[in-house]
Amino acid sequence: MILNKKRLLLVVSALVLSIILVACGSESTGLDGEETYNWKFVTEEQQGQVQYEYALELANRLNEKSDGQINIEVYEFGGLGSEVNQVELLQSGGVEFAIVSPGFTGTMVSEGQLFALHFLFTDDMELNQQILNESEALNVHLTEKYEQYNIKPLAYWTEGAMQWTGDRPLTAPEDFSGFKMRTQTSPLILRSYEAYGADPTELSWGELYTSLQQGVVQGQENPIFFIEDANFHEVQDYMMISEHNIYVAMTTVNTDFFAGLPSDIQDLIVETVDEMRPVAFDMQERMNDELLEAIENNDRHPTEIIELTAAEREAFRVAALPVRDFFIDEVGEDGKKILEMLIEEIEAAQ
Repeated sequence: MILNKKRLLLVVSALVLSIILVACGSESTGLDGEETYNWKFVTEEQQGQVQYEYALELANRLNEKSDGQINIEVYEFGGLGSEVNQVELLQSGGVEFAIVSPGFTGTMVSEGQLFALHFLFTDDMELNQQILNESEALNVHLTEKYEQYNIKPLAYWTEGAMQWTGDRPLTAPEDFSGFKMRTQTSPLILRSYEAYGADPTELSWGELYTSLQQGVVQGQENPIFFIEDANFHEVQDYMMISEHNIYVAMTTVNTDFFAGLPSDIQDLIVETVDEMRPVAFDMQERMNDELLEAIENNDRHPTEIIELTAAEREAFRVAALPVRDFFIDEVGEDGKKILEMLIEEIEAAQ
């Protein structure tokens, strides 16, 4: 009963916050008679992390290029609720822009779960970003799926290769047997770890440090920069350089809001988002490289770093392949077509 009351309170709080934010969002006429825009941009990360710094740079560029006509306030994670709360705010118009991880929309846009498939993309991060930039499967067909829920993806981009951390080495699928693995809210991510024999648990990252510390979960996956910056390595004995996946983020905008903007403002937004693609890639590459060194040189909280061999990664890849059939069964014919088209695009790019 107490749990239900807490959930009810969270729902009511999110609804009230949405109403307040919608009311606060404004467009007004400046002193020169030109319309000015005041918008909100919410991210899933905090200051110093890739998403927040990306959003801040995008906001600054739009402000400068519009001669102050566009003003965007950037919110870090936690300021407007959990990752799921933030998606709901975007849909309702409580915020105009958001960086969204498909893993937190998997129960809504099931096709977006394809990003959870292990060993789908290549080992070449620059090539992966090129695929994300140019893919018709993603930028046309998957985007249409999100737009049905009032979410318009403007760009898909990577925050780097995913790695595992754990309270024990994870170098073979059998090492995951009974392992309590933290995941995002996605049936496919759960199934991906069940394929290794793990016991996956959905959890917001805001609860993750304490949950790792107390043994509620035993491990997690994230890019290196996030592992170090969120201090997960402090409560994990091992980090596996597994590169089993890439972390994909989406720069999104409320569909109805965007459709109501003047065409020149729409063009300016799209142009600036396109400019940010190489900027985002450079950000994640630099942060992942620098913070790997920080983990390696941390004597206070030593973490054993294990780089999986090609043979070890191949064993995981083989174990993960049946999850693609689960994806197709769950999402249906449209999802199957999107996945097959994306696989063809990846193979062609290689």
